[in-house]
Amino acid sequence: MTAREFNFDGLVGPSHNYAGLSFGNVASFSNVRSASNPKQAALQGLAKMRALAQRGFAQALLPPQSRPNFRLLRKIGFTGTDAQVLEKAYREAPVILACAYSASAMWTANAATVSPSADTHDSRVHFTPANLNNKLHRADEHPQSERTLRAIFKDDKYFSVHPALPGTPAFGDEGAANHTRFAATHGSKGVEFFVYGRVEFDPSAPSPKKYPARQTFEASAAIARLHGLDPLRTVYASQSPDVIDQGVFHNDVIAVGSANVLFYHECAFANEAVALADLRNGLSTVNAELVPVRVPVADVTVADAVASYLFNSQLLLKDTGKMALVIPQECHENAAVAKYLDGMVASGGPIDELLHFDLRQSMRNGGGPACLRLRVVLTDEEAQAMHQGVIMTDDLYHKLVAWVEKHYRDTIEPKDLADPQLAIECQTALDDLTKILNLPGLYDL
Repeated sequence: MTAREFNFDGLVGPSHNYAGLSFGNVASFSNVRSASNPKQAALQGLAKMRALAQRGFAQALLPPQSRPNFRLLRKIGFTGTDAQVLEKAYREAPVILACAYSASAMWTANAATVSPSADTHDSRVHFTPANLNNKLHRADEHPQSERTLRAIFKDDKYFSVHPALPGTPAFGDEGAANHTRFAATHGSKGVEFFVYGRVEFDPSAPSPKKYPARQTFEASAAIARLHGLDPLRTVYASQSPDVIDQGVFHNDVIAVGSANVLFYHECAFANEAVALADLRNGLSTVNAELVPVRVPVADVTVADAVASYLFNSQLLLKDTGKMALVIPQECHENAAVAKYLDGMVASGGPIDELLHFDLRQSMRNGGGPACLRLRVVLTDEEAQAMHQGVIMTDDLYHKLVAWVEKHYRDTIEPKDLADPQLAIECQTALDDLTKILNLPGLYDL
């Protein structure tokens, strides 16, 4: 069946700030409390979306979440008017206030795990919003993520949106950042690949010692059951605990795949040989062959991979059958990574083009091109059934640029989070956005 892979990029919200809330994410932690530029961040993301849409790739967006999260602040005891709540939180618990203002929902790779209709038991596209329970600033995203997905994919003839998994450590779920789908073509039956950092109910399983492992095997297996995946075409692999302790907080910081290509670092998995063998076995059941592109540590160290976000890139299948790799500008600025990429493109392998973008605002907060997008494979009929107002066009691009220019600040510093006017500006911006996207009531939780 004919299908296309849509990339739903997160539209950066007006509260984009650097609070360093994500222990284990080296970039996020190293830029704590520095000044951010929300306007520039949003415009950088929009430029990427427009450029890929103009190249003919299917491109859409997911809107930001409402910030500050007054529901969270009131739930933990801050009372009074909105202005009083902000003042008390800033004085008594500034880190929690920063959590309530976090714009991290922009990284839609963590919004959900998605299985296309070709893989599921009922031939519908299945979505499970990630509970993100490892971090306070993200753990309250899933109610709005579910609501947004239901608004965009509301026709239950084609789509099934599940609630998030239970918010306990056993079911720690970080979404598509630890999930990849392999297939001969986007529309054919495929193999779904889940990478986890720890096993809750097996203390002897490998786990990191310095940084938290955010994805559990139990969560991955639960999603596979919910989506009705064929066990013969479902593969699980343990992420290397050593690379987690080097700042690889999600699998998409050390590996990326699309169609039948896996681009990965040799240190990505706890048992590389077993992971590849299992993928090959799964793909053999659908007459497809895995094409691995292995990056040796002798060419690119884990430290260089993390610093450049080489693997937090997008693999896009072109009409030629070859792949384009969407990379952040930082890849060209790292000598080892730039040298490797030049050689890879010249090698005649499956990846024959590099597309680089300036995403520095997102990168400084810990997210590259792959973090910014959620992949959703849709048949032509399914694509017509989803809400059309979020599909990137030149007209929508220009409307959103004008919207950003009107509503976003050039600078947000930590002290600005106590400003009641910032909260008003954020809400006003989102009220206008619902009109642009034709999603009335989106934020009426």
